[in-house]
Amino acid sequence: MAEIDKINARILHELSRDGRISNLDLADRVGLSPSACLRRVQELERRGVIAGYRAVLDKSALGVGFTAYVTVALNSHIKSSQEAFERAMMQADEVVECHNTTGAVEYLLRVEAADLVSYKRFHTDVLGTLPQVHAITSYVVMGSPKDERA
Repeated sequence: MAEIDKINARILHELSRDGRISNLDLADRVGLSPSACLRRVQELERRGVIAGYRAVLDKSALGVGFTAYVTVALNSHIKSSQEAFERAMMQADEVVECHNTTGAVEYLLRVEAADLVSYKRFHTDVLGTLPQVHAITSYVVMGSPKDERA
């Protein structure tokens, strides 16, 4: 695990808020010279602490108006069942996150679709056809007062 000092923590905080901030502005915000700031950012990238940069998209502008978190219980706990389910989720465009979890269910999915009709199609035609799936529970997102995913 990489050790992070206070200055690097401030750099990471600022970059997580705005990945497109100029090095000059970043240096000013964290109290470093531009050259020292750039060296630190490059070192954080080299060590893999900064894994990448991405754009935060406005889903509604892209036609995505429906989000649900979906728990999925499998009918078998063998490796081949998990691998088959995970392969199917990798192929499903609606699944934007797939997490293998502990507890009463094996998977937690974040699913995005245009609307309820599109989600129902995914629920029926994708999840509903997988032989590994034992139970599905959907939690429809009505709002997101805090969402810090990048």
